[in-house]
Amino acid sequence: MENFYINHIAVLVCAVMSLVIGGLWWSPLLFARAWQKENGLTDEQLAKSSPAKTFGLTFLLAWIMSYNLAFFLGAPGTTWQWGVIAGLLAGVGWVAAMFIVIALFEQRSLKYILINCGYITVYFAVIGFILGTWR
Repeated sequence: MENFYINHIAVLVCAVMSLVIGGLWWSPLLFARAWQKENGLTDEQLAKSSPAKTFGLTFLLAWIMSYNLAFFLGAPGTTWQWGVIAGLLAGVGWVAAMFIVIALFEQRSLKYILINCGYITVYFAVIGFILGTWR
C-alpha cells in the first residue's frame, strides 16, 4: 500500500492503555465488586490467580488488537475522529457483539454484559483516538 503508516510507539501505548483502563474499570472505584459478584468469584479465588500470567497475556493480546486496529487506520488522511469511529465500530460491531453472543449462551446477566461491553467500547474508542491522532 502506498503511504501506509503505523506508529509502533502509539501501538505500544495502546496496549499499555488496556492495563490502565482495565485497572480503573475493574477497581473498587468502579466495577470490581459488581463484576466479581456477577462472576460468582470470591476474594480467595481471585487471590489464587497468577498476576504475571494474567497481565502478561492481557498485554500481549492488547498489543495484537492494537496492531490490528492500526492496520485499519494506517492510510493517509486518518484523523482522530475517524480513529474514534473505527474504534467504536470495531469495539461495538465486532468485539462486544461477539462477547454478547457468548454471554447469551452462557446465560450471563445483563449487568455482566454491560460491565464487560462497557470496557470493550471505551478501550477501542481510546485506542482508535490514539492511533488516529498520533500519526
